[in-house]
Amino acid sequence: MVDSGVTLCAEADDHFHDECGVFGIFGRQDAAAIVTLGLHALQHRGQEAAGIVSFDGSQFHIERHVGLIGDTFTKQSVLDRLPGSRAIGHTRYATTGGAGLRNIQPFFAELSDGGFAVAHNGNLTNAMTVQRILQKQGSIFSSTSDTETILHLVATSKERDLNARFIDAVRQVEGAFSLVALSSKKMIGCRDPLGIRPLVLGDLDGAWILASETCALDIIGARFVRDIKPGEMVVITSKGIESIFPFEPVKSRFCIFEYVYFARPDSMVEGLNVYDARKRIGAQLAIENPVEADIVVPVPDSGTPAALGFSQEAGIPFELGIIRNHYVGRTFIQPGDSIRHMGVKLKHNANRRMIEGKRVVLVDDSIVRGTTSQKIVQMVRDAGAKEVHMRIASPPTRSSCYYGVDTPEKAKLLASRMSVEEMAEFIRVDSLGFLSLEGLYRAVGESGRNSEQPQFCDACFSTEYPTRLADIEGSDNVRTLSLLATGGQ
Repeated sequence: MVDSGVTLCAEADDHFHDECGVFGIFGRQDAAAIVTLGLHALQHRGQEAAGIVSFDGSQFHIERHVGLIGDTFTKQSVLDRLPGSRAIGHTRYATTGGAGLRNIQPFFAELSDGGFAVAHNGNLTNAMTVQRILQKQGSIFSSTSDTETILHLVATSKERDLNARFIDAVRQVEGAFSLVALSSKKMIGCRDPLGIRPLVLGDLDGAWILASETCALDIIGARFVRDIKPGEMVVITSKGIESIFPFEPVKSRFCIFEYVYFARPDSMVEGLNVYDARKRIGAQLAIENPVEADIVVPVPDSGTPAALGFSQEAGIPFELGIIRNHYVGRTFIQPGDSIRHMGVKLKHNANRRMIEGKRVVLVDDSIVRGTTSQKIVQMVRDAGAKEVHMRIASPPTRSSCYYGVDTPEKAKLLASRMSVEEMAEFIRVDSLGFLSLEGLYRAVGESGRNSEQPQFCDACFSTEYPTRLADIEGSDNVRTLSLLATGGQ
């Protein structure tokens, strides 16, 4: 990907980014237009590039573009090039080593028995290992993506039919994957045995839909049918839908950070409304980290539901003390050094009338490197705050994620090298409090965390990874894995 400007200060690198969203529909004449709307609803899961593959009954059509869905796929000329009654799409966030048109999904190849396309949300933790084996056998990779590994495994499988070849492929990979695939006769959805990333099934007037989140169903007026189960593979054809379980059953380990930040607040995730979950997280945060203050202010937009929950539980008024400019993207063409000092104010500005002379509680979802938190705290102080306290709606993030989230290497995570007191001093707040891991579990409906067999993947907080990390054994550096463009890129 060629960027059109300079990265907006350090902010783009000081938050977690989920790597992608997937969407597919089978049995609707305007399939590509529906996929475009679905991807628009999933834009929060990836803002760098997107792709759609459609099938019109005789041939496949492919469009892949850098940029936002609304800037590319809403053009009628693009949709006219994607005819057919079935299509799958993908929206992605680029990481180091993952830029370029060749890495935009869905991936497509002509196999021995016809065309096949696949889109992936997640990250394969043994992709490099498998790729090396495939390359020695003669496979030639055209991207730096872990997702292409699945395409090659399907292509080289000795099994006779596509279902069996797909099963053969996914049984050889490890890590997190929610897949949507398309052939000339069927659409396939599959989640890894642990169900780390979400995938849902929907229905639109008889057309079957697969999507990362329920908000993508809402935008097109589709009916939510159910979550695809961990370890489940669904095969959709003109005859209906078939459910297959190709893996040995294991206890699910859904990513708990989906509730904290990744999923859209209006989505239902694993039976739980995300907005409700975030308000409960904020309430639990107030119970665990009380503070005497005059107002509760969210760091927009991700901190807003938790701040509401905190405010209601603590009995402290909620105010929009920081206003976000929604029209600033991830990049900004800076005409000179004279405006670089503006930093965070390009995206956020303090509402001085609400803040001046007040004891302020700032609520945010997480702290990554701490640089953005530091700037926001200073902005609030400059607006006249008497005191600034920060409360974080998740535990300290001490480890990198290897399951489809763009995360700095461990050494650059503030909580991996500082105590809470040291972090408070670094970001210059009067006090700093994090939600406990036990509290996070209680907020999402669990009685507590089962230390012997955790109910969620919480490795970024606990450092307990639920799968083998074959490609990075002996390394703490997430960028080693990101040579494959983390997150199915």
